[in-house]
Amino acid sequence: MKNDKLTAIIRLSAILPSLSRFSFVARSGSGSEVGWNGRGSGVIEVVHQAANVRFFESGRFTLEGQDHDVPMRNVYRWDLHSDRVSLSHERRGAANAVSLFDLVASDAETLVSAEVHQCAADAYSARLTLVPDGIDLEWRIVGPRKDEHIAYRYRSR
Repeated sequence: MKNDKLTAIIRLSAILPSLSRFSFVARSGSGSEVGWNGRGSGVIEVVHQAANVRFFESGRFTLEGQDHDVPMRNVYRWDLHSDRVSLSHERRGAANAVSLFDLVASDAETLVSAEVHQCAADAYSARLTLVPDGIDLEWRIVGPRKDEHIAYRYRSR
């Protein structure tokens, strides 16, 4: 089983630099007060360095029931380690990156957050699944006002 887990991390490290586009669906659960229901999509500029891969995401987001979309941008840094992949959010720049969590392999196809990321009263967790043409990253956000699920699909060309 340990080899399967290492295989998942090695495969993810190889896949990340090849990704070029993303899409996602955001759904609020019954406990949500924020109403993040909607869809987004866009492109990724990937910068691959020796120990990390940075995603510069740009795209559009449309709230459910709206006629127009809004621009969106994110920067994520995937730090590659032999036993985990650390995910950080660089929205405010690399020097002010927010460490989200470490993703550890649960089997040959799946990585999960080792611990939840606590942001004020909100708890963030994730599950990443390796698929033939990319990765699926499922976010879960739970807090006093939040009950959110965001399903990202990252794909190569």
